[in-house]
Amino acid sequence: MFSVGTIPGGTPQSPEPGAASASFPSLAPVSGGGEAEEEEDNEQEPAEIYLCALWTSGYLGIAYYDTSDSTIHFMPDAPDHESLKLLQRVLDEINPRSVVTSAKQDENMTRFLGKLASQEHREPKRPEIVFLPSVDFGLEISKQRLLAGNYSFIPDSMTTTEKILFLSSIIPFDCLLTVRALGGLLKFLGRRRIGVELEDYNVSVPILGFKKFVLTHLVSIDQDTYSVLQIFKSESHPSVYKVASGLKEGLSLFGILNRCHCKWGQKLLRLWFTRPTHDLGELNSRLDVIQFFLLPQNLDMAQMLHRLLGHIKNVPLILKRMKLSHTKVSDWQVLYKTVYSALGLRDACRSLPQSIQLFQDIAQEFSDDLHHIASLIGKVVDFEGSLAENRFTVLPNIDPEIDEKKRRLMGLPSFLTEVARKELENLDSRIPSCSVIYIPLIGFLLCIPRLPFMVEASDFEIEGLDFMFLSEEKLHYRSARTKELDALLGDLHCDIRDQETLLMYQLQCQVLARAAVLTRVLDLASRLDVLLALASAARDYGYSRPRYSPQLLGVRILNGRHPLMELCARTFVPNSAECGGDKGRIKVITGPNSSGKSIYLKQVGLITFMALVGSFVPAEEAEIGAVDAIFTRIHSCESISLGLSTFMIDLNQQVAKAVNNATKQSLVLIDEFGKGTNTVDGLALLAAVLRHWLALGPMCPHIFVATNFLSLVQLQLLPQGPLVQYLTMETCEDGDDLVFFYQVCEGIANASHASYTAAQAGLPGNLIARGKEVSDLIRSGKPIKPVKELLKEKQMENCQTLVDKFLKLDLEDPNLDLDIFMSQEVLPAATGIL
Repeated sequence: MFSVGTIPGGTPQSPEPGAASASFPSLAPVSGGGEAEEEEDNEQEPAEIYLCALWTSGYLGIAYYDTSDSTIHFMPDAPDHESLKLLQRVLDEINPRSVVTSAKQDENMTRFLGKLASQEHREPKRPEIVFLPSVDFGLEISKQRLLAGNYSFIPDSMTTTEKILFLSSIIPFDCLLTVRALGGLLKFLGRRRIGVELEDYNVSVPILGFKKFVLTHLVSIDQDTYSVLQIFKSESHPSVYKVASGLKEGLSLFGILNRCHCKWGQKLLRLWFTRPTHDLGELNSRLDVIQFFLLPQNLDMAQMLHRLLGHIKNVPLILKRMKLSHTKVSDWQVLYKTVYSALGLRDACRSLPQSIQLFQDIAQEFSDDLHHIASLIGKVVDFEGSLAENRFTVLPNIDPEIDEKKRRLMGLPSFLTEVARKELENLDSRIPSCSVIYIPLIGFLLCIPRLPFMVEASDFEIEGLDFMFLSEEKLHYRSARTKELDALLGDLHCDIRDQETLLMYQLQCQVLARAAVLTRVLDLASRLDVLLALASAARDYGYSRPRYSPQLLGVRILNGRHPLMELCARTFVPNSAECGGDKGRIKVITGPNSSGKSIYLKQVGLITFMALVGSFVPAEEAEIGAVDAIFTRIHSCESISLGLSTFMIDLNQQVAKAVNNATKQSLVLIDEFGKGTNTVDGLALLAAVLRHWLALGPMCPHIFVATNFLSLVQLQLLPQGPLVQYLTMETCEDGDDLVFFYQVCEGIANASHASYTAAQAGLPGNLIARGKEVSDLIRSGKPIKPVKELLKEKQMENCQTLVDKFLKLDLEDPNLDLDIFMSQEVLPAATGIL
C-alpha cells in the first residue's frame, strides 16, 4: 500500500502563473434536466484516458488524452526517482485505460511497468501496457507530428509559420522528453482511432486543445484516509438495475458539501477533494468568495447565480460533435442556454466587488464573443422547426434562396390538387379519384387507388403512365405532368436540407473559432458553483473561516466538531486540538471504549482536510500550518456510518507508510494499533514506532494516537520529554455507572472499563463476570481454569458421543476390528471424559 499524491497545480481553478493553454477543462460530461438525450450519451460513453510516459536519465515526460473533453494534457519534463514515485502518483490520480511507452526502455521503467501489469486486484482496473517502436518517439518526427496535426482551435486563416508560433506558445518544445511523449501519444491515437473507430479514415481523432498540468503545492492524502474519514463513501443505489454504476454517494463529507447545481461543479468539487493544496493564495481566494456569499445581504445574489449555473451544460461534448459534424438539434439549444446563462453570470459579477478575483475574472473574461455566439445562434437556428423536423433548420430571412424554396414547398398542396384534378380528367372513367404527391429523393408521383379488377401486375398498366410501385393499396405512377414538375421544381426537400446543412457548417465554424471563451466559461462557472455550494453548507452548518500560518507546523482548532457525527447525534460535545512547535508533537490519547477517542481523531483529520480544500470548517476557530500530508490508520468508522460499515486495514502496511513517508509537517492519526495481534506484540510495535518518531526530535511528525494499551504508560515504555503529551477522555464513575463527558483533557486513563462498555452493549452478565475473572487471573499471573459447569457439560457431551459410537457397532460384522476401534475411538475420547 502506498501514499497517493495529488496534483493541485495546473487545474482549471489554479493554473500555473504564466502558463499558456488552449483547451477544454478535464471534467466529466454532464447533462441537465431537459436534456435526457445528453445524459444517455454520457452514460453510454464513459470517459477514458490514454497515457504516454517516457523516463530517461532521471527525468519523466508525460502526456495523456482524455476522451471526455478530447483534450491532450502534458506535464513538462520533471525529475523522478528511480522508483518512479511521480509516475505512480499520476497513475493513481488519472487511472488510465492504457499506458503507452517505448519498447526501448530503461531497466527501472521496465521493472515498474512489469509490476504495474501484474497487479491483478488494482482498482478500478489495471491499465493496458502498450509498447511502440522507439522510432515512433523520435524527437524530430514527434515535432513534425505535432505541427502537422489538424486542430479545430487553430483558425484556418493561419499560415504555416503562424501555426508554428501559436503551438509554440502552448507546447514547451524545449522539453524534449515531453515532446517525444506527445509524439508517441499522437501516433497511438491515430493507430487506435480513439473516438472515430467507425468513421472514414479521412476523419482524424478530435483534439480540442492542449493543457499543461504541474505538480505544485502537493498535499499527500492516502486512499485509506479517504475511506476511514468518510471523505467519500459509495453505497449501492436503491435502483441499482437502472443506474450504470449501481453506486451512489452515502453519508460522507463530499455528500454533505456537494450542493452544486451543475455536474461540472460536482466534478470540480471532487477534483478539489482529491487535490488538496497548501497554496495559501489559492486557498484564501476560495475562502474570500465563500465569506462574501455568507453575508446576509448577498443571499439573494447567491440564489440567482445558482439558478444561472444550472443552465451551464456539456459544452465539450457539443464541440466534439461539431468537430465530427455530428451536431444534434438539442445541442444548439443547450449551447444557446449555456451562452446566455454565462452572459447573465457576467452581468451579475460586474455588480459585485472586483477586489475578489473570481468576480473580476468572470466580468472580464466572459468576452463579447459570447454575445456574438448567442446572437448568431438566436438569429439563425429555428428551434421549433428543428425539433419538429428533427434536423437543423434556419429561420426566415437568413437565406433568400432557402426562403423561396420553402415558399414554393408550402404552396405545393393547393397546386398539386389542381394538377391532380387535370390528371383525373384524362384517366379511365372507372377511376374515382387521384392525387399528386411529393416524395423526397423520388419526386412527384400520381397516386391512384387500387380497383377490384386490378389483380395481376399486368392490370396495373395504364396508357400514358409509367407504373412505379404499389403501396398501401395505392398505385403510384409517373405522368407527363409529374415529370414536368420534377424538372420545374426539382427535389425541393433535399435542396433545402443541403443548403441548411451548409449554413449549419458555417455556424459550427464560427462557434469553434471562439471555443476558447467557452472553455473559460466552464472553468470559471464550475469554480463559482463549487464555492456557492460550500458557502451554502457553511451557512446551514455554522462553519467558520480557517486561517493559514506558514510558521505554524501543525494545527490549532478551537471547539472543533465532527462534520458528520454532529448530524447523526442529538448533541455533540466540541473539542479543541493543538499541535505546533516542539511541544506535544505526539499526543497519546487513552480512555474507555466508546468514550469518543476515534471521533476525536477523525474530527482533527477532517477539519484539517477541509481547510486544505479551501472550505469553511466546523470549529469556532482553526489555524492550519504547513501540513504536507495526512496519514490515517483507524480501525473502524464506528457510529459515523451508523454501524453499517467496518474498515479492516492492514496494520503493517498502514503504519509503515506513515513511518516511511511522514515529515515534520505531516499529520498522522493512529487508532486501534495492534488490533488483531498478540497483545504483547501490538504493545511492543506501538512503543517502537513512537520511539522511532521521538528520536527524530524537532523533525517528528504531528501524531495523534488513541490506544487502549494502558501498559504503554504504566510500564513507561516512552521516554519522558516535551514531545509527548498524554490526553484522556473525561469520565465520571457514579456507583456502578460510568458517565461519558466526551471531553478531551490532559491526563491518563486508569482503566479501560471494558466490562461496563460490554454491559452497555448488551452482553449477558455471566459472560461479563467471566471476563472480569479471567482479566484478574492474567494480571495476578495465575493460571486460568475452565468453568466447572462448562467442563461438566462438555464431559457429558463426550460421553454421549462415545456411547452413540458403541451402539452403532455391528458385532456380527466379520470385518469389525475391536482393537482398532478401542485404540482410535475409545482411548482418545477418554482424555476428554476423565
